[in-house]
Amino acid sequence: MTHGAVYSQFASKDALAAEAIRLAFSGSRLAWQRAADRKRRSEAFRSLVAGYLSPAHRDAPGRGCVVAALGPSIARQPRAVRAAFTTELKDAMAFLAELVPGHDPARRREDAVAAFACMTGALILARAVDDTRLSRRILESMARRIIRGGRRGK
Repeated sequence: MTHGAVYSQFASKDALAAEAIRLAFSGSRLAWQRAADRKRRSEAFRSLVAGYLSPAHRDAPGRGCVVAALGPSIARQPRAVRAAFTTELKDAMAFLAELVPGHDPARRREDAVAAFACMTGALILARAVDDTRLSRRILESMARRIIRGGRRGK
């Protein structure tokens, strides 16, 4: 496919980038949905966190989370790209909030934001270090912390 053929489908490079972000998020949503299917809410949450903070996800940045891959760069993008990213991120956090344990919807939304921020930060750090043991420790300790809700002893 030529550049002309690709760009003829989009009004601008920004529109192409926004659509690429939507597509990447939809792939992540599908993976999250598969992780959640036929499981109780708390079990689905644990499964999703464990999969996200796994060595397999860490080692596949080209097929992994768009937030961990592009998050820092999105801040420097034009409004249309940032708007698409924002919309998709809100949808992802709403999906996660449905899986977070608890009965208070406001608290579950807050916990989902915190969990996702921790998950993406941990994945970025685990990918960045050149020490395999440290990388694994980052993933495992953050997964445990998120799953137990940040409380010690649980």
